[in-house]
Amino acid sequence: MAETIDPAGAGGRRERKKAATRQAIADMALRLFLERGYEQVGVREIAEGADVSVSTLFNYFPEGKEALVFDEDASNEAALVRAVTDRPPGQSVPRALRAYLIGFVDSPHTRDPRFADFQRLIQETPALREYSRTMWLRHEHALARALADQIGRPPDDLICAAYARFTLEILTFAGSRPDPVAAVDQACLLLDQGWTTTVTRPTP
Repeated sequence: MAETIDPAGAGGRRERKKAATRQAIADMALRLFLERGYEQVGVREIAEGADVSVSTLFNYFPEGKEALVFDEDASNEAALVRAVTDRPPGQSVPRALRAYLIGFVDSPHTRDPRFADFQRLIQETPALREYSRTMWLRHEHALARALADQIGRPPDDLICAAYARFTLEILTFAGSRPDPVAAVDQACLLLDQGWTTTVTRPTP
């Protein structure tokens, strides 16, 4: 008789093992980057430190070396969209996004003593600084569609597309400021006023 396998259990173990491998690679990369600088560390060295092959490393991070520093891209997009679609009744879109952005720049990991070194690594490395900005802007279309759906506008609505772009630029802006929370707060205040005025105006 064939052995009975619990698909959920087996799948769960496989997923946990994959997640642990991915995390180990990302942790090793960040440790080496912080110790010696981004440009001074090669992918092969990271793979050896994490006890995986170079091909395995690229299986987990096919986008390339920069992606090793930013390993939560997909979950960030999902959380960003949920901030709009799952916001509490009565909460405006700008307030929901402000809460999400402030939570992102003031989360427990940003209060880790090593986070200042992480931010410095990004700001002092042009390739990482540009990748960070590009990474967030990849979520522009998903956020714009969610905004349009919430206010009953077409998926390609220019107001929603512009608002999504400016919202995502806030994270790059805040990351370069001494007080990221204050930077988010002031930028969101500016966007809030423009959003409120624009979306309540009759569509031409």
